[in-house]
Amino acid sequence: MTSESLDRSRPTLRIDAQFDRLDRTYAPGAPLTARYWIAGIGQERVRSIERSVDWYTEGKGEEDLGVHFFERIAPPSPTDAVVEGTVTTTLPASPLSYEGVIVKVRWCLRVRVFFTSGRDFVSEHVFAVGDLPPARPAAPATRIAPPVPVVRGAST
Repeated sequence: MTSESLDRSRPTLRIDAQFDRLDRTYAPGAPLTARYWIAGIGQERVRSIERSVDWYTEGKGEEDLGVHFFERIAPPSPTDAVVEGTVTTTLPASPLSYEGVIVKVRWCLRVRVFFTSGRDFVSEHVFAVGDLPPARPAAPATRIAPPVPVVRGAST
């Protein structure tokens, strides 16, 4: 738990997003439009807001990140907080979203708020590009025990 989470005088910051597709699944090359709302800024002063459409990998090995769309918005003055916005972009042909056993490829709308105090807050909203089925874990290998010789009629 951070000291920031113990500060009850600060309102709870939250960023919500609504995509133009309810299932959040987009075909490669399709347009994407997403609206976002920032709530709980309170008396803090916003220095800037970054909004981006990114893909990233998770899993074994090195993790990758690609930025498809990026925009930084600075309000005319720190008191003029931009509390909502819309991102519109045409998605690329690849990479496709993938829920693998070893690696996953995920797409997200990322909204990051920077405050004049030096603090920042980031929120990611996941969506899918393509409709690949999730990978199934490999079936566990069955171990076959070697045959046990049976000796019949042996006298002792």
